[in-house]
Amino acid sequence: MSIIINNASLLLGSDLTFVNNGFIEIGKNGIIKKVGDGNYRGIIDKERNTIDAEGFMIIPGFINAHTHIGDSIGKDFLIDHGLDERVHPVFGAKRNILQKTRPDHLKMFIRSSAISMMKKGIVAFADFREGGIEGVKLLKDAISDLPIKCIILGRVEYYFNPVKNEIIYHEVGIEQKEKKLSSNLVQMASDILKIADGLGISGANENTDETLIQYSKLLQSKNNNTEKKKLSAIHAAESKDTNELSKSKTGMTEVYRIMQYLKPDILVHMTNADEEDISIVAKKGTGVIVCPRSNGILGVGIPKVARMLKLGCTIGIGTDNVMLNSPDIFKELDYLWKVSRAIEPEFISPKEILMMATVNNAKILGLNSGYIENGRSADLLF
Repeated sequence: MSIIINNASLLLGSDLTFVNNGFIEIGKNGIIKKVGDGNYRGIIDKERNTIDAEGFMIIPGFINAHTHIGDSIGKDFLIDHGLDERVHPVFGAKRNILQKTRPDHLKMFIRSSAISMMKKGIVAFADFREGGIEGVKLLKDAISDLPIKCIILGRVEYYFNPVKNEIIYHEVGIEQKEKKLSSNLVQMASDILKIADGLGISGANENTDETLIQYSKLLQSKNNNTEKKKLSAIHAAESKDTNELSKSKTGMTEVYRIMQYLKPDILVHMTNADEEDISIVAKKGTGVIVCPRSNGILGVGIPKVARMLKLGCTIGIGTDNVMLNSPDIFKELDYLWKVSRAIEPEFISPKEILMMATVNNAKILGLNSGYIENGRSADLLF
């Protein structure tokens, strides 16, 4: 049965235009058939369920563009520690938590966090899913019966330590000596891409130039042979320390090196990116996902969102690790708006902030949600 919503205030289209009194017709497949100003003028019969939404405001459902939902079980663990001690993929506490927790317990906490997001108006989220193929399967299984969309970005558990100039690698059963992905690891990444929506790579400092190039070539090959694009995403310039480490070991900032070798679709954080980094990203049209509350609690800074917007970046927003933050986009938007006014000369408008969690996130992730328009998914928030 199709649904007609009448007498609602709406934010319409990709520019979120306010309409005081409008209607939405939703087809049986959950896609918006027609939307507009005023009352619905078509035929209303028993095949159409009509809702009088007078007094309600309808906006696009929120999208959480960056999570690590697997660490939900470690909420508030080591709360007084910094970035590397808590979430570094090799020696951080998070790795130990994930390795030592039973899969059924992880599944329960993942599901609980997904339900929490739904209660906060989030209709879709993008997750960096550790644990290889089994990690992707675990997330899919945990949310299989929930009405929430998920972009899963899987990962091969390969890491390089630039300080010691050696590989730190913990994927069971495979020896790794060269500073690039072995054929077995490339195949593992390829297998992950068969069931995931893309790759969520830890960071530039945990990868050699060769591995970044390998990931780029693999994704390019996959995307030449598939209808739905496989995404590549990576953390970048989250802290000053990681950026300085990159420059001292490679002569390049994290962002410059990533754009040179990986050429990703998405950069997460950009908290300490410099003007040149931001300009390169804007020119390439690479999406940027900021996670300001996570940056705040880890003490790594606040992203210069107003500056990035002015230089032409497409900015989305996410809540990052559940062990650091509740996956609440309302809180994220509120925090970003306030702290940005304190640190930047340019102000971000409330509309720009809202677009990050809706229109921009949908564009960056390739989702048919994000705004109210004919042909879009009816992922709506009242």
